[in-house]
Amino acid sequence: MDAPPAVRARGISKYFAEVVALDGVDLDVAPGQIHGLVGPNGAGKTTLLGLLLGLAVADKGTLEILGTPVGRALAVPEGVAGFVDGPGLYPSMTARQNLAALATLRGDTLGIDEAIDEVGLTDVADDRVRGFSLGMRQRLGLAAALLTKPRLLVLDEPSNGLDPSGKKHVYGVLKRLAANGTAVMLSSHRMDDVEALCSEVTILATGRVAFSGPLSKLASENRELDYRVLTSDPMTARRLAREIRGIRVVDELGGAAEGQPDDENAGHLLIVSGQVAGMDEFVKRLVQEDIAVRELAPVVSPLEAAFLALTEQQESNG
Repeated sequence: MDAPPAVRARGISKYFAEVVALDGVDLDVAPGQIHGLVGPNGAGKTTLLGLLLGLAVADKGTLEILGTPVGRALAVPEGVAGFVDGPGLYPSMTARQNLAALATLRGDTLGIDEAIDEVGLTDVADDRVRGFSLGMRQRLGLAAALLTKPRLLVLDEPSNGLDPSGKKHVYGVLKRLAANGTAVMLSSHRMDDVEALCSEVTILATGRVAFSGPLSKLASENRELDYRVLTSDPMTARRLAREIRGIRVVDELGGAAEGQPDDENAGHLLIVSGQVAGMDEFVKRLVQEDIAVRELAPVVSPLEAAFLALTEQQESNG
């Protein structure tokens, strides 16, 4: 028998006085899936995560978590863990004491050292939390969630404050959880987090779903993007770009794109705009001309470009 969806929401709406925080939201999250939740500030992300953690209840619609219908009470089924707006911790207590206090509330003190080690905080387990950086607090919050061995993990900006090493560590934890069947629902303002971790994404704008589905569908090959192109022969590359149908030269001078920092290669860069098919033809022509392609990358990632287009469209329609 197939496992029930970790999350199944239909027509979820939530109001705060005259403010519509969520407006008819549908959401599906499968077991073992890392599902991203993105959107502008005020889009309703924190409200939706709060519903999944039992911190609030929907005013309309139906919500099932781990196969159990969630009613109008502030509660969720066993097996759900996570945090929104940062983890709640006792600053005067050590990391180990914080986890022990939480474990005692649940009647079980097993697994504390395992959770601390899992998030890479063993060396500071007996340090007081008041001295922890933001990233260390995020990792301790993740450790607290792991104590319950969750089947649904809900995280709000889990990489907030993490250095590259800490981010890599947290990524590994979340991927291992998903591989073992845990559903992970995470919100992030960072598109690189979503692209690195998530197989599916839901984009919220003004409380409504602007998109929900696989990343591969969102970053469609039919979407035109700006690309940075660095070659061994920028003059010929510029000429070829102007000759190819479906390719448009954005920066004739080969400087940095708007909003991008200048670099030592700026004078040799070409910024072109086009769809994937056009860029494939461009690269093919460069190779035929024996021109080395030293860099070819989107100025803005396909996910971020789609995110901006969808949220702007949703907000203008709203």
